[in-house]
Amino acid sequence: MRYSFLVDTYDTERIKVISVWSEFRDEDMPIRPCEDDRRGRSVHEHMVHQCLSEDAWFRRMLGIDIGARPLPEVETRLKFIQQYLEDSGKRLTALRATDDAWWEQSAPFFEVRRSRAWIVTRRLNHTSHHRGQLMAMLRMLVRQVHSNYGPTADTGGLAQNHAPTIYAYADVESLLSGELAGGRKASLPGAIGRPVTERPSPINEGGS
Repeated sequence: MRYSFLVDTYDTERIKVISVWSEFRDEDMPIRPCEDDRRGRSVHEHMVHQCLSEDAWFRRMLGIDIGARPLPEVETRLKFIQQYLEDSGKRLTALRATDDAWWEQSAPFFEVRRSRAWIVTRRLNHTSHHRGQLMAMLRMLVRQVHSNYGPTADTGGLAQNHAPTIYAYADVESLLSGELAGGRKASLPGAIGRPVTERPSPINEGGS
C-alpha cells in the first residue's frame, strides 16, 4: 500500500506521546506554563485534549469509531497512558485494514474537504505540536528529558558530537510495567562537559 508509511508513522507517534507523558510525575498534572495564566494548558489538560481531539478527528473525519470512551474513568497520569495506548492501538488496527482508495477519498475537514491522507498528515502534525509543548514544560520544571526523536541535553548533547539516543523505556510493555512500579526509566549520562546547543552560552555549556 502506498500509504503504509502514514500508518507506520502513526504507530511511532502514539508511542512518543505516552513516552513524554511518562516523563512527568503524578504531582505535575495541574501544572501549567504560567500558573496565573489560564490560556496555557496544564499537563492534565494536554492529556485530555489529546484523547478528545484524536477521538473526534478519527470519528468525524476518518470514519473510524472504536466505540470506546476517550477518557479514563479516573484521570490520573498512569490511567491516561493506559487509555490512550489502548484506544490508539485500536485506531492503528483500523488504519492497517485500509487500502489506497480509502486514503485517497475525500472526507470532511472542518469547513472543507481533504483527502484522508492529507487529514492524517495534519493529525500527526497536531499531535507532535502538543507533544512539543509538553517537552518544553519538562524543561520549565527542570527535569531530565529522555530521547523522543534523537539525543537530548540529558542523553549527551548534540548529535554531531555523537551523543547517544536513549529512550526512557525499550518498548511499550516495559514502559507500562515500569510506570506501574513507580518508574524504571533508563539512566541518563548528561552532556558530560559538552555543549548542548549549536550556540552555547556559559549557562548551558556542558549542562544537562
